[in-house]
Amino acid sequence: MEKFEDLIQSPTPVLVDFYAEWCGPCKAMKPILEEVKAAVGDKVRIVKIDVDERPALAGDYQIQAVPTFILFKNGEPVWRHSGVIQTNILKGVLAQHYV
Repeated sequence: MEKFEDLIQSPTPVLVDFYAEWCGPCKAMKPILEEVKAAVGDKVRIVKIDVDERPALAGDYQIQAVPTFILFKNGEPVWRHSGVIQTNILKGVLAQHYV
């Protein structure tokens, strides 16, 4: 399994979805993320982190609410959002960070 720290060091933007299985808004994001992934392809990597399975990691990034999205590029967080986000807004944010 790839270590989180290694994963986010990529020059390819990595969108991390901090979520929980019990979270209704997280479930609402599933089709949105699938649509975004279909649109951006390999330009952005999308990774899901279950905060209940990785509480220390969630703590490291001060995740207070789920879903919380953090976009990393070269190991640095370049964008952060908590809550449901519309497909076109998320695609627009990601498009600003393509290699």
